[in-house]
Amino acid sequence: MRAVALTRFGGPEVLELRDVAAPVPGPGEVVVEVAAVSLNNTDVWTRSGAYGTAEPAGWLGPIDFPRVQGADVCGHVALVGDGVSEDLVGRRVLVDPVVRYSDGPEPLVAAVLGSEVDGGYSEQVLVQANRAHDVTASPLTDEQLACLPISYGTATGMLERAGLGAGETVLVTGASGGVGLALVGLAAARGARVLALSSGDKAEAVREAGADVVIDRAGGGVGERLATLAPAGVDIVADVVGGPLVAEIMPHVRPGGRWVVAGAVAGPVVELDLRQLYLRSISLLGSTMHTPHQFELLVAAANAGEIAPVVAGRYRFEDVRAAHEQFERREHVGKLVLHW
Repeated sequence: MRAVALTRFGGPEVLELRDVAAPVPGPGEVVVEVAAVSLNNTDVWTRSGAYGTAEPAGWLGPIDFPRVQGADVCGHVALVGDGVSEDLVGRRVLVDPVVRYSDGPEPLVAAVLGSEVDGGYSEQVLVQANRAHDVTASPLTDEQLACLPISYGTATGMLERAGLGAGETVLVTGASGGVGLALVGLAAARGARVLALSSGDKAEAVREAGADVVIDRAGGGVGERLATLAPAGVDIVADVVGGPLVAEIMPHVRPGGRWVVAGAVAGPVVELDLRQLYLRSISLLGSTMHTPHQFELLVAAANAGEIAPVVAGRYRFEDVRAAHEQFERREHVGKLVLHW
């Protein structure tokens, strides 16, 4: 079968289309014929080895080459292994990209599809059967479904950990990015009032995704705008940006509010007055991806048609390098999708 192989750390030129051996399912496994795969920061950072370690590495450390990337997979079950019902064959599925979890009440990520194990930049991918969720009934297209696992899974995990409820006000930073746009749509679907921080040229797309108000981060005075829009303070900050704005936004979280963070694209080291945190009993929450239960909630929303992911561009796998180049330009709103 054909697959795009990551041959080493580097730029898009290290991605090569190759013929590789087709996977064979073992006990408890299925082979999924890939219909669509979307791109994420994880693809670019894994490709370039930019996960913040002293030496280039993948998400959780060293990775083996060649590696087939692609965490966001929608497709159809082609083969099943021992112990898996034959009824799954032909069913459309959305793959949970987190293939193992450690034990505990808040299970931590142990491996990610496309990083520690081969992923969906291929005609077929091998996954555990309990990670292939039936979405045959979903009104969403294959491409829209492929937008969900990493971005919407991360966003679902953030909102669940922060306990967002209907009627609350949430501020979403980086609202035009993959996770940010997912946060906007999911929060709006929960009945929240959504304030979105984004660049002005992408404001209309963010509004269409469900934002009540879009604040232009380039215009300055973010704190002043928040003081006007939410005089009592926002209930939740869903942050994928970090950086200097943390210090400006923190005074505008209400007493007892929650700040959940799952990214730091504007800078991982921030200035924080701890008195703002403890004197007003604000909860600071870290969130990495999603739990199995949270992914099931996302699948249920997809099957019910409660979300509408935005496909910003489509590329054939033969043009995967061009897709990575467009992704890194950060000019799009929504997801870039690969297909055969």
